[in-house]
Amino acid sequence: MTTTSDSFPRRHARTQRFTLGAPRAFAVAPDGSRVVFLRSSSGTDRASSLWVLDPADGGERVAADPRALLGGASEDLSPEERARRERSREGGAGIVGYATDTAVELASFALSGRLFAAELRAGTARELPVPGPVIDPRPSPDGRFVAYVTQGALRVTGAEGEGDRALAEPESEQVTYGLAEFIAAEEMGRSRGFWWSPESDLLLVARADDTPVRRWWISDPARPERDPQHVAYPAAGTANAAVRLFVIDLDGARTEVSWDRKRYPYLAHVHWSAAGAPLLLVQARDQRSQLFLAVDPGSGATRMVHADEDPTWLDLFPGVPCWSPSGQLVRIVDEGGARVLAVGERLLTGPKLHVRAVLDVSDDDILVSGSAGEGAADPQTGEVHVYRVNELGTERVSLEPGVHTAVRAGGVTVLVSATPDRAGSRARVLRDGKTAATVTSYAEDPGMSPRMTLTEGGARRIPCAVLLPQDHDGATPLPVLMDPYGGPHGPRVLAAHNAHLTSQWFADQGFAVVVADGRGTPGRSPAWEKAIHHDLTVSLDDQVEALESLAKSYPLDLSRVAIRGWSYGGWLAGLAVLRRPDVFHAGIAGAPVTDWRLYDTHYTERYLGDPTASPESYAKSSLLTDEGLSSPAEPHRPLMIVHGLADDNVVAAHTLRLSSALLSAGRPHEVLPLSGVTHMTPQEQVAENLLLLQVDFLKRSLGLS
Repeated sequence: MTTTSDSFPRRHARTQRFTLGAPRAFAVAPDGSRVVFLRSSSGTDRASSLWVLDPADGGERVAADPRALLGGASEDLSPEERARRERSREGGAGIVGYATDTAVELASFALSGRLFAAELRAGTARELPVPGPVIDPRPSPDGRFVAYVTQGALRVTGAEGEGDRALAEPESEQVTYGLAEFIAAEEMGRSRGFWWSPESDLLLVARADDTPVRRWWISDPARPERDPQHVAYPAAGTANAAVRLFVIDLDGARTEVSWDRKRYPYLAHVHWSAAGAPLLLVQARDQRSQLFLAVDPGSGATRMVHADEDPTWLDLFPGVPCWSPSGQLVRIVDEGGARVLAVGERLLTGPKLHVRAVLDVSDDDILVSGSAGEGAADPQTGEVHVYRVNELGTERVSLEPGVHTAVRAGGVTVLVSATPDRAGSRARVLRDGKTAATVTSYAEDPGMSPRMTLTEGGARRIPCAVLLPQDHDGATPLPVLMDPYGGPHGPRVLAAHNAHLTSQWFADQGFAVVVADGRGTPGRSPAWEKAIHHDLTVSLDDQVEALESLAKSYPLDLSRVAIRGWSYGGWLAGLAVLRRPDVFHAGIAGAPVTDWRLYDTHYTERYLGDPTASPESYAKSSLLTDEGLSSPAEPHRPLMIVHGLADDNVVAAHTLRLSSALLSAGRPHEVLPLSGVTHMTPQEQVAENLLLLQVDFLKRSLGLS
């Protein structure tokens, strides 16, 4: 039970950043009669249940309670399930994901490695007796079957648990059927490895063979009695998993899908709907060319629907490609300096809207999320909105300033909104554009509100958030804490209350906190995002530009500037104190990528190219080859490096190699190893104390009392 005496760091950790108890993972029945979602029972309860809401009266009922289904027993997760959750950054418990049939009448989910099905109309759930541990169960569109993965095999069972059988079994320990390989789940946004046909008689199944992938050993030095974890990690410039795709019927007969896998090895996206043939998006290794392919399920042959090329790289986007109900290809494309929505050969949006994702496609319109493009009159700093788009134009669905997303079906839209002036997020059920119900949230109120200004900095109009202590007079100069992520896929400048809670807590410790989204971060234009090509260090240039510009308008003491960050932000913090000690006086690098040759293929090669062909790009962006390491004339700025020793995404070797290089160069630094901690740092005590230790380090390093 949380009490008022609990500190913010403890409450922040216990509530998983105040997300527990909030409804999420919505699905809407095609007839608009049901809204399904996940939610835990309180702001400190990690175990989510499956819920159903009736839009007609707003009534909510539990469809599946994990505690009741497990009889009070604790969860037992397989290594494969733990890895899947790490890839999706899932820190919850109980029912963390589910899938439904087309009618949204049957839901299936895995719980403690066991398979369960829930009748959503009746509100009843049952276990299906199948071999485990079960991963990613998905009902057939007609609700008669459930397919799932266990021990690398794809299996199918009747919806009542009858007739369980294997459809594809792995030929070796390195092979899996029906699962996304590491690189797809971590970097491509493809979290699944099998797809049902609309008629429920066939499946498209990915076969991933990790045999070519280099093996790394990740151990826990604090537990020497435990065997190291054996991880197939495709580092930049090394081999990826070999991915093939098969059409498999319910008797296990298979037909391989053929395309030029040597030229296009990445299976980035699969879509199968009643509107057309199975649709694939496959990419070249350098991500400068890609094909949209339609599959003949009978022969496995493919035909090209569309081809894209880009001299820099081609991005992947949620929700596309897909077919419109009339059978036209829906995609997001960089065109004319903007990111636009295309249906067939027609562009439906222009430079005023930067399209981020496709949320739903109907006969009447397409629902997208996006932000103000460079052609917009109002930059709307940090805002992400939901829009309806068709041939007649674009209409904004989300009206209040904030960050919004939506799920839609059957004339019902669930609009999830986070705004600057309201804690957490609010999920409203809309029918004909009017609020029919609001989904209850049990998330805790943080008990604080950010004193935040959203603005732009420098000649490049870098999106920024400035946070001052709650009791500050607005004039007295303050030591500065730059608090960026600063890189691809991770915008931090958001018009949302809870997005800035940690930054505000740091501000209340006596800092002016600045969050800046420089070039490389998403949300403005393709050129803005692609400016980091072959040189990630422009991210640092923009942090400096934003800082110096904001100092003209805000009480920033530029003689005392620190920077903190995690992952890409951790690399950026390390880069800042090593490359620009004239600007930055202390840094905290959390889980930093110190040598990009040690990071994965799809991400790293997109930005820096092949390390063999472009070694200079890797050297320039590496902390280990920094010329400042060996220069005695440079001031030695305090640096704290934090790393989870169980991290299988940014492995601890990054920090250990940097520490060794710093030691060889005679540069003082601190290393904080986190035993048993992954890239997410979900443990409550670790997350709490990590914030407290960072504040202590910053105050010591900047000479604050």
